Amino acid sequence: MKRVFVLALVCAFFSQKLMAQNSVEDSVKAVVNNLFAGMTKGDSSLASSAFAENSIMQTIVNKNGISTVQTSPVSNFIKFIGTPHTQKYDERIVFTKVLIDGPLASVWTDYKFYVDDKFSHCGVNSFQLVKGEKGWQIVYIIDTRRKDDCKS
Repeated sequence: MKRVFVLALVCAFFSQKLMAQNSVEDSVKAVVNNLFAGMTKGDSSLASSAFAENSIMQTIVNKNGISTVQTSPVSNFIKFIGTPHTQKYDERIVFTKVLIDGPLASVWTDYKFYVDDKFSHCGVNSFQLVKGEKGWQIVYIIDTRRKDDCKS
């Protein structure tokens, strides 16, 4: 009887810990999802809420077989999203990996980008988020972009 009780306590402890971890992970994912929901809807306020002040946004550009890193101000991205446009920008992501240690989260997402329903490119996003006074926010994002070798 004692063993059953101890086993039940151990199971309860680990299930609570797993539920707490899932809750934190869901909070991190919600921030990333808000970024892309804002982009798709043209809602610059929603997209902007995902970013911490002084965030860094970079992309890896490959020209003639040479990779370089291009940095763009987050404010330009937010302005682009909020500027009225007829096309729908739709980045469809898959959460491949989410790692969390206290106030730091690292998120890896595969993506496919569409303009309206037309495929444009694919790649990977790597996000770094920090939990501060405003909750989880993106402090760094870097991505890759390509038109081939895209998973279906």
